[in-house]
Amino acid sequence: MSATLIINKPIFAFISFKLKRKEADDELIQANHFNENGDGAVEKDKEPVQVPAKSEAGKATEIKKDKKRKEGTVKDKEEEYEEGSISYPKQNKVTFIPPPLELLEGDRGKPSSGDIKANANIIKRTLQNFGIDVEMGEINIGPSVTQYTLKPAEGVKLARIVALQNDLALSLAAHPIRIEAPIPSRSLVGIEIPNSTKTIIGLATLFKENDYQNGAHPLLITFGRNVGGQAAFYNLAKMPHLLVAGATGSGKSIYIHSLIMSLLYRNSPEDLRFIMIDPKRVELTVYNKIPHMLTPVITETKKAILILKWLTKEMERRYDTLLSAGVRNIESYRKEEASDKKPMPYLVIIIDELADLMSTYPREMEASIVRLAQMSRAVGIHLVLSTQRPSVEVITGLIKANIPSRVALQVASQIDSRTILDMSGAEKLLGNGDMLYLVGDSAKPRRVQGPYVTDKEIKNVVDFLANTYKDFDLEDIDTSAENGGSSSKARGAISIDLDQVCMDEDADDEMYEEARATVIEFGKASTSFLQRKLKVGYARAARLMDMLEERGIISQGDGAKPRRVLVENRDAFADVVDDYKDKSGSETDNSEQINQPESVLVSPTSPKEAGQAGENADQSIEKNGDQN
Repeated sequence: MSATLIINKPIFAFISFKLKRKEADDELIQANHFNENGDGAVEKDKEPVQVPAKSEAGKATEIKKDKKRKEGTVKDKEEEYEEGSISYPKQNKVTFIPPPLELLEGDRGKPSSGDIKANANIIKRTLQNFGIDVEMGEINIGPSVTQYTLKPAEGVKLARIVALQNDLALSLAAHPIRIEAPIPSRSLVGIEIPNSTKTIIGLATLFKENDYQNGAHPLLITFGRNVGGQAAFYNLAKMPHLLVAGATGSGKSIYIHSLIMSLLYRNSPEDLRFIMIDPKRVELTVYNKIPHMLTPVITETKKAILILKWLTKEMERRYDTLLSAGVRNIESYRKEEASDKKPMPYLVIIIDELADLMSTYPREMEASIVRLAQMSRAVGIHLVLSTQRPSVEVITGLIKANIPSRVALQVASQIDSRTILDMSGAEKLLGNGDMLYLVGDSAKPRRVQGPYVTDKEIKNVVDFLANTYKDFDLEDIDTSAENGGSSSKARGAISIDLDQVCMDEDADDEMYEEARATVIEFGKASTSFLQRKLKVGYARAARLMDMLEERGIISQGDGAKPRRVLVENRDAFADVVDDYKDKSGSETDNSEQINQPESVLVSPTSPKEAGQAGENADQSIEKNGDQN
């Protein structure tokens, strides 16, 4: 019976497969499948290459090889393959078929920098007017700015040149200009002037670059093109986390999409999984259909907290796995050839708007992010955080200390720039993808023009991946286990049962009765008050406050105003229960519960019922007072 071999050609590389057999009756096979456009997609109408059946002599040789293999004299490997460009990890189940480049667009337009010689003369003459002699150097034309380099004369302080920034902008009739003094690794000063016409950077052109094609790192991401026009890439695993910040309209969300595309074009669902948190509900939900998603895009704040808590447990489980395997990091673990090795894909967590989450649960969010940022690098868990409000309340000192790699797009003020980069400069950017990025091995930020990706391009790539992998079985991570873990369930993208986790979180707290009695006795309620009286942490006190509000004991929050206690005595407390019983038609006898100060009461089903119960309680108090 003949064996069938189907060989695919990835989009970036010419892959040559050679089957080497020493038997005389075996043939040398070298096959590649191309489509007419050469985009690397496999043509389904082509017949697969047929490997001839072995002769009797060949079968006898195989029997001898099997015997030697059991004795350990022959390696259990008959196929050798070489990949000429990008080195993808070996797949056990799924052959990685990256999306074709035709789904993306290339660069559009050419930059126009005006009269270069005239601008160079203006710069030199302006500096001479202030007593600074310089020698003009090379001129670099980038996609959005043109950089004029110059070398100051001996004894000239760089601070004098930087102080003339506004005078140079006036002379050149260009705003804003940026002075880089000095240019990193060079004894030159750079003056960057905006181009009158910009180039729109396309992902297809960037993905054709040799640095991206030949890169050995699976988590290689693109930043765009620098002021010299060269493409800029960096390994996310080396960062190992990234903070992206910029004002509205600066191109922050577009850059997040380009980062996701960079990873999708290099990794199969077995090698990479995403967890995306999108409080705005409109930016990242388009990726719900791709098989790389570990769970559907999370849009609720409470579920975001829960998924971060699950990630900390998954991180600890992965460390236990590395300890058992005797390796130090995920790269060494993935190189192991053990047959019982559990899958360990990279996990990239993308949070589109950190400010919304920090405004709701600041302490829980900060603690979870800091814990993951400190320890998750070695086990392949990486964070990408973005925000359009770069204030110290959102980007706290602890978060900045543990996420050294940052991307700053255009911001409103120098204060915001210092919050992100610890230095000024981002306030002078041009917007629309013009950004400064700071990675771990550089002391100064570098300026690049980020790529532009359209909604149509995103939809095309998502549809391709969803259709290509819809019939493949993928190894899933068991998210139902308390400490993370892997599962043998075979499906596509899986769903973490956060609803069940939420139900568990909302279960009656054992200290609820004590909290209820405390707020009724003292007549006031706040999270800090419960922390002091019950000696609990902030998270538990806040959860108790939510339960008291849901069950009609206290009023809803109204900004900085204190909450009102809706139940002020035991009789009013009984009226709350009776009123709820009348509306719900319950036949349960709660008379014994009412007489007990620590009883568990049935909660109103809505804030409206809770408010009505409070009014009834107030009326009962007035009635009792009149009778007395």
